[in-house]
Amino acid sequence: MWNPRNAVLLSVLLALSASAFVEELDDTFMETRADDDIWLIKFYAPWCSFCKQLDPVWHQIGSELKSLGSPVNVGKSDATASTGLAKEFKVRGYPAILMLKKGVKYNYSGPRTRDGILDFANRVGGPLVRSLSSVSLFQHAMDRHDVMFVYVGATSHLKGNYTSAAEELIVHTYFFSSTKDVLPKVVSLPSLPAVVVFKDGTYFTFNEELDGDLKSWINRERFPNFLMIDSFTLYAMGESDKLVLLALVEEKNLCEESVRYKGLVEKVSADYREFYSREVGVPSFIVVDLSSDGYFLPPAAVKTERHLLDFLNGVLDGSIQFQGGNSIYQRVRRFIYEIKVSLTSIISQAPLFGCFLVSFLLAIIAVVFYVCFKNRPTLADDDDNDSGGLLVSPLQRQTKLTDKKSD
Repeated sequence: MWNPRNAVLLSVLLALSASAFVEELDDTFMETRADDDIWLIKFYAPWCSFCKQLDPVWHQIGSELKSLGSPVNVGKSDATASTGLAKEFKVRGYPAILMLKKGVKYNYSGPRTRDGILDFANRVGGPLVRSLSSVSLFQHAMDRHDVMFVYVGATSHLKGNYTSAAEELIVHTYFFSSTKDVLPKVVSLPSLPAVVVFKDGTYFTFNEELDGDLKSWINRERFPNFLMIDSFTLYAMGESDKLVLLALVEEKNLCEESVRYKGLVEKVSADYREFYSREVGVPSFIVVDLSSDGYFLPPAAVKTERHLLDFLNGVLDGSIQFQGGNSIYQRVRRFIYEIKVSLTSIISQAPLFGCFLVSFLLAIIAVVFYVCFKNRPTLADDDDNDSGGLLVSPLQRQTKLTDKKSD
């Protein structure tokens, strides 16, 4: 007969079985691992709340990869205890997720979700460039991936550059190779070999004369033209030196104005992609320069397609005012703003404690100013120093000042 006690026992057994697929690693790991082993590792700290939230997800990932027969081993390491291993992998924050494959370390910077981490493990743990040998395999890959890069043709210098780019960018996207007869009938290539990106229901071919370096082109094109963005994607775009255009709308129950904004952005991103793709990767109503933490705002309401195009052209030609940035002035403003927001939140939730905190900060500032003012040298001090500490009469002081002026 089933009872709550049996339920508790079953949950404990499931937890133990899941933990069996995640190995605890220490400083001896680099010496004991095999050269061909592939490891997905999470570095954590016992006091880190985000690490604790990720822990059950991590055990699910270990169990699922094992059940799928993946060659990826899953481990975790307490970075505060195994400091040597954490230093080896240059761990700076927690939780840190990375993969070790044939001596190469790949950092994961995506969302801390089961699907995101599993996709990273399958992508990096598998072949660097995956072969699509049939029409059905090609269609299957198209159905699974919003963005995919495909090399078409025989061995060439271009293929070497493509493989080199894949070694670095495999953490972000998938790389495939195929022959021309495997591609959909609608795909027309001017010449072979070629590198093609499939996204947004269409395709674009790499042109060295127009697009420059292949790796830089792939890094720009690995994002859809129009998508729902999150913080991880936003900063990934910043790392690719993109100016990011954002439409800020409600998450649910979009009003008529929000729907119109989304429609404008989506239309411009599709119809004018060739013109803006090299400068503005994802269109929207705020253009963000993540390399300098700066941004551009439209000077007037954007109501038509022409208005949005004028805004983008103004960003490119410099006629739209650049705001924000990393100057000392802006950093001081941000610091003051953050203090103001924090104090306002504290005062609203705990008025007595907030008032005490404000008074304490003001008292510290007053003491600092008092000490600085008190230690400030006066004219009398300077004169005393000039006279060797002897008392000087007003007449003598006046004479001395006159002598100084004549000098």
